[in-house]
Amino acid sequence: MQENNSPILVVDLEATCWDASTPEGTAQSIHTMEIIEIGCALSNQHGTVLDTRSFMVRPQRQPVLSEFCIELTHITQAMVDNAPPLADAVVQMNAWLNDVAADALWCSWGNYDLSQLTAQCALDSADSQLLSLPHLNLKKLWRRTTRQHKKTSLAHALAHHELEFDGQPHRGVDDARNIARLLPFLDWSLLDELLSQPTDTATHSPPQTSR
Repeated sequence: MQENNSPILVVDLEATCWDASTPEGTAQSIHTMEIIEIGCALSNQHGTVLDTRSFMVRPQRQPVLSEFCIELTHITQAMVDNAPPLADAVVQMNAWLNDVAADALWCSWGNYDLSQLTAQCALDSADSQLLSLPHLNLKKLWRRTTRQHKKTSLAHALAHHELEFDGQPHRGVDDARNIARLLPFLDWSLLDELLSQPTDTATHSPPQTSR
């Protein structure tokens, strides 16, 4: 059972995207999109944010961001051009995590972030410490807590609790901070039932994606 003050790491990824298919005409998926930001908010069950970090990442296979991606995320070409590739960004993140909460439970709004990180770490030979830690799908926990099953986006969840988004939507670090604001409203007695253990990611096989 997670203690109320135990560290919880909320992670939100931003990735390359297009208004339709990729420049090669293939479908957008965790295998064709690349991480450009790892947004982190270290919190607890009370929603107290203890620290935040934004780890920018330079995409390798599609290094030029689409106008759609720039407008959606407000992440500029210069920001990713000056960022390290994923393997080096993960080293930076691992070092930060070891300093603040090496044994933190990590979570995200849906399973996309886990799936994307697992797939790309395998592709780019990146060793993310997150993949050795338990993961919690907060959207699933929020649905079980509130019994809301139709409108389950982050924006709808905040509105359900009469909260307004603070910051820039679709920036990883801002999304992570706002997800953390929902933590006090969750039924944490369901944690053990919904927690995903890292054994599924040991083989770098992405779990089923669920936003």
